[in-house]
Amino acid sequence: MSNLSFKAKPIRAALALSLAAALPASAMFATPPAEAAAGDLDKAVGALRAISTMKADFIQTDRNGQSVAGVMTLKRPGKIRFEYDKSVPMLVVSNGKSMYLVDYEVKQVQRWPISNSPLGALLDPSRDVKKYGKLLPTSHPDVISVEVRDTKHPEYGVITLIFSRDGSAPGGLQLTHWVALDSQNNRTTVRLRNQRYGVSVADSAFTFKDPRKTSRRPR
Repeated sequence: MSNLSFKAKPIRAALALSLAAALPASAMFATPPAEAAAGDLDKAVGALRAISTMKADFIQTDRNGQSVAGVMTLKRPGKIRFEYDKSVPMLVVSNGKSMYLVDYEVKQVQRWPISNSPLGALLDPSRDVKKYGKLLPTSHPDVISVEVRDTKHPEYGVITLIFSRDGSAPGGLQLTHWVALDSQNNRTTVRLRNQRYGVSVADSAFTFKDPRKTSRRPR
């Protein structure tokens, strides 16, 4: 098996329905006052809604500890693109309605509604983050952790969004990483750096060349 295949295979499995990470040990957390918790949840929701466009470098680590890097592009509502480095011939992209996992090595495409993914908390304009979200206590006053799950649809998975207080970021909170767990209990860590907000992003960034078609026309 080539190094490429060895590296891409576990990443492919972990990406089936999630892009996320294992939660820190709860023993490290201290419970904040209820008033602060309610206010921080409002701030986190407001920060998400304040993001119009965003680009960031990311490092994604699966539950086996294997990591890949790439660039994430986000455009609300509902559009996101994870472009991996050249060692992983894959693409994860959402056009606002559906999310696609494009595997150019085996020429396959998987598709599912964004509402069915843990990333729906970031992308689905109809998802009420505050309704389904709860604040998780953290050990640092400048870190906010919000867990989002739909108890009526456990198959959608869980995502935990981690913010740090930053006056230069939309809503005063910087999205630093997230934790997602899909319905198959696959966990992955996605950490962001070099976040750029309000950048110009064309809708064509959220199309892809379909490897199943000889015409290679963008989706």
